[in-house]
Amino acid sequence: MDMRTPLGKVRGLGSAKAGTEHFWVQRMSAVAMVPLAIFFIVFLIRYAGAPYEDVVRALSNPIVAVLFGMMIIAGLVHMRIGIQEIIVDYVHHEGLKFFVMMLNTFFAMLIGGLCLFAVLKIAFVG
Repeated sequence: MDMRTPLGKVRGLGSAKAGTEHFWVQRMSAVAMVPLAIFFIVFLIRYAGAPYEDVVRALSNPIVAVLFGMMIIAGLVHMRIGIQEIIVDYVHHEGLKFFVMMLNTFFAMLIGGLCLFAVLKIAFVG
C-alpha cells in the first residue's frame, strides 16, 4: 500500500518533498572529506611544533589553502545536514524546530565564514 499522494507519486518525492537529496549530499560530503581529512592530519603531523613562520608559509601555498577551504566547506555541509536530521527526528514542536533549523544554518554559515576568512587571510597576507 502506497501512502503518497498522486502528485507525490508523479514527482517521485517522499512525504517531506525533498526526495533523497540530503541523503546523497551527506554521503558525498563524507566521501569528499576522506582524502581532505587525511591531508589535514598529515599537515598537522608535519607541522606540529614547527615555527610559526613555517606554518604560515605552508598555509600560504595556494594548493594547501584550497584544500583547507574545501575541508572547511565539506565539513560544514556535512555537519549542517547531520544536525538537521537530528533536529527533524527529535524536535517535535514545529515552531521550535523551525527556529533551531535556522540557528543550525546560521551557525554553519558563521563558522564557515570565519574559517574561510582565516584561511584566506593567511593565504593572501601571509
